[in-house]
Amino acid sequence: MEDLTHDLFLGGRLKIRQPRSGYRAGVDPVLLAAAVPARTGQSVLDLGCGVGAASLCLGARVPGLSLFGVELQDGYAELARRNAAENGIDLVVTGADLAALPVDLRARSFDHVIANPPYFLRAQGSAAPDAGRETALAEATPLTLWVETATRRLAPGGWLTLIQRAERLPELLAALDTRLGSVDLLPLAPRVGRPAKLVILRARKGARGTFRLHSPLILHEGSRHERDADSYTPAVSAVLRHAAALPWPGR
Repeated sequence: MEDLTHDLFLGGRLKIRQPRSGYRAGVDPVLLAAAVPARTGQSVLDLGCGVGAASLCLGARVPGLSLFGVELQDGYAELARRNAAENGIDLVVTGADLAALPVDLRARSFDHVIANPPYFLRAQGSAAPDAGRETALAEATPLTLWVETATRRLAPGGWLTLIQRAERLPELLAALDTRLGSVDLLPLAPRVGRPAKLVILRARKGARGTFRLHSPLILHEGSRHERDADSYTPAVSAVLRHAAALPWPGR
C-alpha cells in the first residue's frame, strides 16, 4: 500500500497511516477503544484490527497493556505494525483468519477481546469497488463466529467489547451463550430524538449479572447539523479529542 494518508486521532496524540481509498478508520474504533474497561498490565486481543486504530487508541489511553491484533488482509496488518512502531506503542499483529487462528494465539487467553466486525451482510447490497474496503465492511465470516472466537480467547472474568450496527442487534444477541454474562448494551444515537445507528456491547466471561439496556449515548448536540464543523457532545468530544474513557453507566 503506497497511496496513504497520515491522519490524526485523539487530538493529535496518534498519527495513523491508512489507505487513501479502501477501508478507513473513523470514529467507530475510537469509541470502541474508549469503552474497554482495561487496566494497566492486562492483555487485549483485537480481532480484525485493520490498521490498528482501536488497539492504538486503547494503548494511548491505558499505558502498559499487552496488545495483540489479528488481521486477515496482509496490507492492513503491515500498516498496523508500522503505525504501532511510529506511535511508540507495542502491538503484536498476526496476519490470520479469525476462523483459523495460529496455535500460539489459540494457546493464550486474554483479559479483553475487542472487535469491530463488518457491518453489512454480503448477501445484501453491492460490493465495494476497493477489495480492502469490501473485506472490511461486508461480512464473509458470520457474526456468530466472531463472538465464538472472542469467547474462546477470553480468560475467566475477561471482557468482550464489540461495536456493531443497531440493525444487527438481534443477530448479535443470539450469538451470545451462557459463557458470557453481565451483558451491557449502550446504543449510540447521532442526535436527540434520532434512532441509534450503532451499539456497543460489553459482556464478561463467567459473570452472572442480568442484561442491561442503557439509555442512548448522544453523539452530536442539537437536533440537526447546522454548521460546517463537528458538533460532538462534551462527553464524546472528550473521547475523540482527549483520549477520555467513554462514559459508561455503572452496575
